[in-house]
Amino acid sequence: MLSLNIKEKSALYAAFMPHLRNGGLFIPTTRTYRLGDQVYMLLSLMDDPGKLPVAGTVAWVTPAGAQGNKQQGIGVQFSADESGQAARRKIENLLGNALGSTRPTHTL
Repeated sequence: MLSLNIKEKSALYAAFMPHLRNGGLFIPTTRTYRLGDQVYMLLSLMDDPGKLPVAGTVAWVTPAGAQGNKQQGIGVQFSADESGQAARRKIENLLGNALGSTRPTHTL
């Protein structure tokens, strides 16, 4: 079980992976994961006191010492079930117009 608490809009933008089918998030971690591993997350987003339980699949791995000084971690694609879709909708609503930005993220 991974717990992720994102308190700022800029951090949410940097972690969100809209290019993945169902959406997803980059999660900084030093633990070892493989592509296809199933993970379960509890997301706390911004000022919302509630936590979103979301299942997902590892779709991206950034190893330690990655080129461009990228942060080590994993990209988790949200599941296609209601919890994954609810997380994507909530993130997209929080980010609003920022989704069209060209600022760099943790993944692209």
